[in-house]
Amino acid sequence: MHKALGIRCPQREDKVRQMIPLDPQQGADHLFVARRNNSLSSTDRRWIFACVFAFSMTIALAFAAFGAWPVMPFTGLEMAVLYAAFRYVDRHAADYEIIEIRDDCVRLETRVGSQVQSMEFNRHWAQLVTKEGAGESRLALRSHGREIEFGRHLTSQDRERVARAIRRQLRRAS
Repeated sequence: MHKALGIRCPQREDKVRQMIPLDPQQGADHLFVARRNNSLSSTDRRWIFACVFAFSMTIALAFAAFGAWPVMPFTGLEMAVLYAAFRYVDRHAADYEIIEIRDDCVRLETRVGSQVQSMEFNRHWAQLVTKEGAGESRLALRSHGREIEFGRHLTSQDRERVARAIRRQLRRAS
């Protein structure tokens, strides 16, 4: 039977932090997907950077024209740091975590930057581990000495809900 735990969010993929229902034709019992909540698309980030760059350079050039030329290196440094921050956000905009529960298999796939890591566990042996610390909870799947952490893109409340749902699904296998 196809069931899904879901929060409906806007259709734009870059604004989704959700658990989405799975198409029943794909054969999985449950699918949990967590993505970053990106408020700007890549194009929007470029436009914002271009506007901030143009505005800052205009002001810096005006000060330099009046003899305050030491403003220019600081403006350049500021723009370099802003560019690096926007590049970092761009590089991680497509990060995701997927937990797929199908028959006797639990598959966890994570993407961080350009690195994709996938691990499969036997559903009967897989354990959900919750780690508490520093005012934040962490989730991990563990089996046969292997463990992989997930839930980075979820709030604490969402992590608790996902943990309950996954525990329920893992118990159904037993």
